[in-house]
Parts: sequence; C-alpha cells; structure tokens
Amino acid sequence: MSTLPSEIGPEDANKRSFWMPGNYQPTVKRTEDAFQACNDIVACFQERARVERQYALQLAEWSNKWKPLVDSSPLYGSLLKAWKCFLSSADRLASLHSSICRSLVAEDGDHVRTWQKDTFHKKLFGGFKESQDFETGFARAQKPWAKRLKKLDKARGAYHKVSRKEQSAREREAHAQGNPDVAIEKQRKIQEEREIAQQEAEKVRSRYEKVLEEVTRYAPRYMEEMESIFDQSQEEERKRISFLKQAFLSIHKHLDVTTNESVKAVYNELHNTLMSIDEQEDMRWWKNTHGPGMPTDWPQFQEWTPEKKIKKGKKPVEKKGTKERSVMIGGVRVRALYDYDGQETDELSFKAGEEFLKIEDEDDQGWCRGMMDGGREGLYPANYVEVV
Repeated sequence: MSTLPSEIGPEDANKRSFWMPGNYQPTVKRTEDAFQACNDIVACFQERARVERQYALQLAEWSNKWKPLVDSSPLYGSLLKAWKCFLSSADRLASLHSSICRSLVAEDGDHVRTWQKDTFHKKLFGGFKESQDFETGFARAQKPWAKRLKKLDKARGAYHKVSRKEQSAREREAHAQGNPDVAIEKQRKIQEEREIAQQEAEKVRSRYEKVLEEVTRYAPRYMEEMESIFDQSQEEERKRISFLKQAFLSIHKHLDVTTNESVKAVYNELHNTLMSIDEQEDMRWWKNTHGPGMPTDWPQFQEWTPEKKIKKGKKPVEKKGTKERSVMIGGVRVRALYDYDGQETDELSFKAGEEFLKIEDEDDQGWCRGMMDGGREGLYPANYVEVV
C-alpha cells in the first residue's frame, strides 16, 4: 500500500482523500489491475516452464552425449557404475523437470485462466461488469455529497470575498480617523461603508455556517453508503488475494524439488552408489580378470596323436536359423522403483511399487519390454525397476 510523500501538505493530502469526489477511482480500477495481474502471472510462469523444459532437454542431451564415452572409458567395477549413475540420475531428473514444465502450464496456468474467466466478466464495449457496478455504486453514493460540497465551496468563497471587503473597509476607516486631512463628512461616509460591509459579512457568514451544518449533518449517511460499496469491493479483493495465494502455493509445490520424493530417491541412490565404491573389490576384479588371478593352462607334455583322414565330399550345409532373440518365456516379475509416465504411445506408465512382467531384456538404449497385469505391452526404462 503506497503512502503519501512527506513533503505533501495537509491540503494536498485532503484532496487525495478517498472521501473527496472522484477519489474512489483507484478502488474501481483495482478490478482491471487484478485482471492484468492474472495475465502477467500466467506469462511469468509460462516462461519459467520453458526454463524447466530447456533444463530437462539439456540434462538429457548431456547424458546422451556422455553415455558412449563413459561406456568406453578405462574405468571399471564400482567406479564405472558410480559414473554411470550420474548419467542415469540426470535422465530421471530430466523427466522430473519435464513434468514440472507440464504442471506449470497445464495445471497452474490453466487454473488461473479458468478462475480469471469465471471471475471477470467483460463488457461488450470494454471494461468489466464488476468495475461498472462499483463505479455506479460509488457515483450514486457520492452525487448528493458532491452537490453539497459544491454549494459549500460557493458559500465559503462568498464569505471570504465579503470578509476581504470588510477588512478593506476597516483599514480605510482606521486610516481616515488618524488623518486630519480627511473631512468629517468623508470619515462618516467611510464609517457607513464599513458598517454595511460588516453587516453583509455577518449575513454571508450565517449562510456559510448553515450550508456547513447541512454538509456536516449529511456526512454520516454519505460515509455509510460509501463504506458499504467499499466493503463489497474489499470482499471481491479478498477473494482475489485468497485465490492467488493458493495459486502461488501450488506453483511453489511444483517447483520445490527439495520435498519431491522422486528427487530424494534419485540422490539417495546416487549417494549409495558412490558410497559403494570399493577399491579392494575393484582391484580384486582386475587381478582376476586382467592380472595374476586369471586362470591359465601352464605348459604340459602333450602326446602326439595321428590325425584322422576325412573322406572328400561335400561340405555340410549349415541350416539357417532364426536370429536369437532375448524374449523370455513366461517373463520375469519386476517392481517399479519410481513413478514413470510414458512419453510415447508404445511406452508403459506405472507408479512406484507397482509390479508387472519383464518379457524382453534391456536393449542398447537402456529399454526393456514389459507387460502389465491387464495385458498391455510396452517399453520402459530398465533402471526404473528391480527384479522381485
């Protein structure tokens, strides 16, 4: 709420008062300002949604760029697993930030737009019905008051004018009385002018006081009617503030990843993977795979055996067989570790804890094929489930 600058005098402050004619306009304009604020809020968080979407795309792009490099890196064992976990975590975070983008646009933005449409009713030739209702109410309540103020200003002006005239007559009389050059007849005439001015001032003052009394007597009724319209405006503003507060809280809920269970799960898994890096186990694997622990056939005496003669004939023709596929007979029961919303029509959607069948092994891109209990088949990320 704005305040008046300190250098503004009482008279200027009084002119700005709500009670003065026409000064209810800021309250009426508040309706149009609230409508525009809704537009600005939607535009603001649509832009934030684009930021979330861009971040999700950059995370996915970063992960896809480094996956082949990490796969071909010289690291191995738990250290390689930890490095890969950073990339898989980025994929899951990208999915999360994509969902934040969708929530900001489809949920929060649409919610504000719907409320805005239901709350503000546009008129055919511009403006809003709510603004017009308040404008009409304030104007009707203020019309009699404005007339009385105008009458009071006129009476005050007349009184001040005649008071100046009386003061001038008094000054002339005082000057004449102390001046021997002014004739007695002239002094008497000046005195009569002063008396006439004084009588006229008293008469005008009486009319001024009467008009002021009428204004003072009408003031309580005027205040009551103006406050009644103002209270209606305040109630509408209270509803607007209350709604926008809930809208902001909803936006905060979607943006606050610190309380998101999926984010916690991502970073908990990443932390556990990093903590499971075991140098002794990795070095033991290297020793047994590439070092002295590898099995080998030490040189031994081998008896010579004559080769069997093979009759000349046609070479056996290999039978063409179908390419081996990684399809599982009956499938393997798996349980979802996280929520997943399918992005394409051939993808499955499931909630954390939901169980279904894995019917094909993971491909080169990290996807498996599964079948839900209802019979629906589709693809899903391999790292989103565990075997039951």
